[in-house]
Amino acid sequence: MPTYKAPVDDVLFLLNDVFRIDRYDNLPGFSDASPDIVAAILGEAAKFCEEVLQPLNRVGDVEGCVRQADGSVTTPKGFKEAYEQLVAGGWIGISAPAEYGGQGLPGTLTVVVNEFLASANMAFTMYPGLTQGAIAAILIHGSAEQKARYVPPMVAGTWTGTMNLTEPHCGTDLGLLRTKAVKQGDGSYKITGTKIFISAGEHDLAENIVHLVLARIEGAPAGTRGTSLFIVPKILPGPDGALAARNAVTCGSIEEKMGIHGNSTCVLNYDGAVGWLIGEENRGLQAMFTMMNEARLGVGVQGLAVSEAAYQSAVVYAKERLQGRAISGAKFPDKPADPIIVHPDVRRTLMTIRAINEAGRALVLWTALKSDVAHRSQDDKERQAADDHMGLLTPVIKGVLTDQGFANAVMAQQMYGGHGYIAEHGMDQFVRDSRIAMIYEGANGIQALDLVGRKLGKDGGRAVMAFFNEVQGFIKENGDEAMKPYVAPLGEALGHLQQATMWFMQNAMAKPDNAGAGSYDYMHLFGLVALGYMWAHMAKAAHGKIASGDGERLKAKLVTGRFFMERLLPETGAHLKRIQAGAASMMELPAEAF
Repeated sequence: MPTYKAPVDDVLFLLNDVFRIDRYDNLPGFSDASPDIVAAILGEAAKFCEEVLQPLNRVGDVEGCVRQADGSVTTPKGFKEAYEQLVAGGWIGISAPAEYGGQGLPGTLTVVVNEFLASANMAFTMYPGLTQGAIAAILIHGSAEQKARYVPPMVAGTWTGTMNLTEPHCGTDLGLLRTKAVKQGDGSYKITGTKIFISAGEHDLAENIVHLVLARIEGAPAGTRGTSLFIVPKILPGPDGALAARNAVTCGSIEEKMGIHGNSTCVLNYDGAVGWLIGEENRGLQAMFTMMNEARLGVGVQGLAVSEAAYQSAVVYAKERLQGRAISGAKFPDKPADPIIVHPDVRRTLMTIRAINEAGRALVLWTALKSDVAHRSQDDKERQAADDHMGLLTPVIKGVLTDQGFANAVMAQQMYGGHGYIAEHGMDQFVRDSRIAMIYEGANGIQALDLVGRKLGKDGGRAVMAFFNEVQGFIKENGDEAMKPYVAPLGEALGHLQQATMWFMQNAMAKPDNAGAGSYDYMHLFGLVALGYMWAHMAKAAHGKIASGDGERLKAKLVTGRFFMERLLPETGAHLKRIQAGAASMMELPAEAF
């Protein structure tokens, strides 16, 4: 059976030594997040994930969710009790504003806790995760009355939230949606249509579910310019906030999925359901993007989280499984064979996963801190720079960490040999669960197109130039002998990224297919440079701290960082070559030739 231990020490190293969270004390909520408080919060979160959620991961996969005859949905055994503990611990609202019942702590802590939760039980974590996204959308775009009515019970966890975009005939192209909204005399709307793939769309964990639904008001313009966003609760709240009548939204069925069986992915039917406009008419997509961006970063965290859980189990197995002898001579002559961790190819596999996980976690926390700056700073320039970072890195985090998360889950499964293919060891669940992260909240090919087609040129390339300048500045400032194994390869990789960016500028305007053909490689090239930059930061922090104790753990950091620079970062050269090949051979064949 899989095992999991939350990487609390690794997170504390990143927060305290790499990113120096104390430098953010000028932001609201950060002064309350002292090192002792943060350590205590993460320790409690780890305990809950390891002792309560992780044992339910296999249960949720085997049992799944069950739709009852009346359209209600029953979650797997133990989920309801675990959710009650989650709510009692206040985990949903640790970063929500205090005025709505939250603790007002940095959003970065929520990101960390969500990684632990998803490693322990990804399907379960989607229930509170979607709620947090809905809270964010209502706080930014909702009216004062909507915030007062819906946010406190969602922060408390007595109500949950969803996002309703996809319809049977349209996924990414939301301009095609048909769900209809008809305005009523009292200012409400009647919502009619069918939404599919709605995660956490119906369940027995909370007393109410607040659906955020994208629909088209009668007479609205065609395409995405005619979409609006609506709050459509499962049970309508009365004037005093107490639950009243059941709304006309029902679960038609539960999707039969490859993985994440513990989450109820529903077909939801709206038959004149009562809803209220959130934000402006015909600007629903802009409002929904608040939730989608939160979700995309959250899905990137899922990729990291499953990768971490799979890695930990693979390490345990590699240390225990006896198979053959080390090619350099027996390492355990008193045993009938050596454990497989002595073999170089096993080491290559485990080091690859570990190097990506540790840098991926750093990249996520760096970006989470930027999000806190964007939402909490009083300085306009700081907010703008942080927002630029978020826009640029969101598709990279979502696309790269979920691609790698699936690849890493497969590699971890490989460590088990034939046993990895047998369900009782749990590795097949990691493979199946992680696969969805590459697809939902914008398939990764769309993330790559967003990066190249929108983010690079936005505001005259301000965000990408700031990234280039920051990395180049770090390289110049850290050219000493100790840092040379990290900054020299990083400089070469940054050069590849800059060349690729320039190639697009010179070759994509006249032939847009060149941008489309190279976008996926560019996303991964960018991701490798960003991960390499994180390793350079971690190496610097480790060198600075290694004399003060905890030497073995910090030495392991330095070795893992060197492995990344030597074995993984050189792939930037291959990505550059593929980008520079252009679209000719890719687009030449007629469709009939396939």
